[in-house]
Amino acid sequence: MTWIDRLPELVHLAPAEAAELASQARLVRLAAGSEVFASGQPARAWLLLLSGTVRVQQRSATGREVFLYRVHAGESCVLTTACMLADETYAAEGIAETDIEAAVLPKAAFDQLVGSSPRFRTYVFQAYARRITDLFGLIDDIVFQRMDVRLATRLIDLAQAGLVQATHQALASELGTAREVVSRTLGEFQRRGWVEQARGELRILNAEALHRLARSVT
Repeated sequence: MTWIDRLPELVHLAPAEAAELASQARLVRLAAGSEVFASGQPARAWLLLLSGTVRVQQRSATGREVFLYRVHAGESCVLTTACMLADETYAAEGIAETDIEAAVLPKAAFDQLVGSSPRFRTYVFQAYARRITDLFGLIDDIVFQRMDVRLATRLIDLAQAGLVQATHQALASELGTAREVVSRTLGEFQRRGWVEQARGELRILNAEALHRLARSVT
């Protein structure tokens, strides 16, 4: 059994294609907090995540971080795919949020498989299309959704047993806004009795109120 067998969408590769992919790729492990790729760096290899989570974000000239998306186990990074296909450098950075394991395929081998294997090519472009759709959803949220609605939704997603382990700055980066906006909105949530704030964490006191806000469309 190889790492390819852990990915249902790749098990349908022809035996020769699977053997080529397995022989060309190497497995790497990185600790949480490690840099996976950096802005301005050329994309020399295609990364397929086998375990863990990678956070992809942009950093402005002033140092502000803007969250773009996460790569989860079984997924490839759409930015890496785009840079590989267009011979462009990265315009964002990837950081391992957890310990990760990944299959890394050199660019020459990636180009060869995309050109010669219809199944592999379909896998690459279907993953690319799904992530592009997600990114358009992110743009829609930033442009059209109220910040209190987006923040309520994010708190619900992050909550574990009624507790959210996140700083105001981390939430601001996730939502593509300023820390002061998040702090002001959380202050309003606390005034309403929906959350209780402490250093680096929030306790959800009224989950139903947050759900109602998250479901609102105006």
